[in-house]
Amino acid sequence: MAVVLGPRGLTRDQVVEVARRGADVQLSAEAVATMAATRAHVEAMAASDRPAYGISTGFGGLATTHIPPDQRARQQAALIASHAAGMGDPIEPAVVRAMVLLRARTLATGITGARPELANALLGLLSDGPLPEVPEFGSLGCSGDLAPLAHVAAALELPLAAKEGLALINGTDGMLGMLVLACADLADLLRIADVAAAMSVEGLLGTDRAFGADLVALRPHPGQQASAANIRMLLTGSDIVASHRTGDPRVQDAYSLRCAPQVHGAARDALSFSEACADRELASAIDNPVVLADGRVESVGNFHGAPLGHACDLLAIVVADVAAMSERRIDRFLDANRSQGLPPFLAHEPGVDSGLMIAQYTAAALVAECKRLAVPASVDTIPTSAMQEDHVSMGWAAGVKLRTALVHLGRVLAIELVTAARGIDLRSPLAAAPGTGAARDALRASGVGGPGPDRPVAPELAAAAAAVADGSIVVAVQQAVGPLA
Repeated sequence: MAVVLGPRGLTRDQVVEVARRGADVQLSAEAVATMAATRAHVEAMAASDRPAYGISTGFGGLATTHIPPDQRARQQAALIASHAAGMGDPIEPAVVRAMVLLRARTLATGITGARPELANALLGLLSDGPLPEVPEFGSLGCSGDLAPLAHVAAALELPLAAKEGLALINGTDGMLGMLVLACADLADLLRIADVAAAMSVEGLLGTDRAFGADLVALRPHPGQQASAANIRMLLTGSDIVASHRTGDPRVQDAYSLRCAPQVHGAARDALSFSEACADRELASAIDNPVVLADGRVESVGNFHGAPLGHACDLLAIVVADVAAMSERRIDRFLDANRSQGLPPFLAHEPGVDSGLMIAQYTAAALVAECKRLAVPASVDTIPTSAMQEDHVSMGWAAGVKLRTALVHLGRVLAIELVTAARGIDLRSPLAAAPGTGAARDALRASGVGGPGPDRPVAPELAAAAAAVADGSIVVAVQQAVGPLA
């Protein structure tokens, strides 16, 4: 089904459908009428001698410079040419598609004063291509994502009229697109984190008692409740867990096992906050100046990326924390002093074989990088445009590093899945729970082998990471035990 752009907002699911699955997008008749009405106000302003920012004046630090009427069309084209000044590798196509969609959505609200033809020209980039390349560096998240959106606008062949150059670039669409995609990715990874934690609890002969509904209800954070419910369901029916339910001298497990719902749950609650931020932004109309239905043209500060930068930075922090806990569970499997009877490094013949020793090194390196990426970008600011933009959000940078951190988290969780699956297999003949067993079997089907003599590890880790990314592990688990929260 096509996504229809009108004066109102979009949902996160619609953005993901367009960005990642190529859903069609159309402009509604209501949007065309709304845009035409506000466009008439812009054209009246353009014909007037009265100063109006971005219509008859320069931009940024040149806001007090008057632009003669015969130069205003050229000014808009010059704006795009001068602002398309990014550098670096291109960002991935999904982010570009999200940017194009979200900018067209803002145009469709009518507040930019752009013509309907301009919104349709943007949508043509999604349907007909070619998709523009957008460099990774250039935005400070100040007047939105000026440089990245200028690179998008430079791909349009439609001549620009008064204010339309500004309408194409003065928005937070890059930051918002990255946040929306990150929210979707982290929601999937937090389900995987619960699966991996349950497998580790099982393989390390941990107890399931700490995840009891009555116990986690004593601290009623919603994310904690959801994570604990997932882990309980995943461990239900485990012969391995049942084998030591009585007679075990240990009264409690290490934090990386026992506190998984608390850490994963806190991440879920942070995600809920960030999803709410994204939802509000998707219902917003971002430009400067804005053209109101009554004909007023007003300068505003809604383009500032602080809400988005803060949300992205928060998610980068919780990504690092979830990854760090996962790595601790990996390490526990490989230490014969803490693994409850498993061979050192889960090796087939310790000494001759090194098992998964270096897989833990890789996890540790990825976690270290996640910690570096968790340093907030939004606490920084570098004034620009002759001090007109004297406080910037760095929201684009927050989104860029979050995208990288999420890839690393998926890799760390993949290493834990590989490790825990081997640990569970080494508990044979005791059987895994249906949920954890389904995850292990999905790994095996993806090309990850079971215990045995040393063999190249990297291809199996890559296969596990691919199975995390494509969702096949969660699908297999849910087919076995039902939906995960």
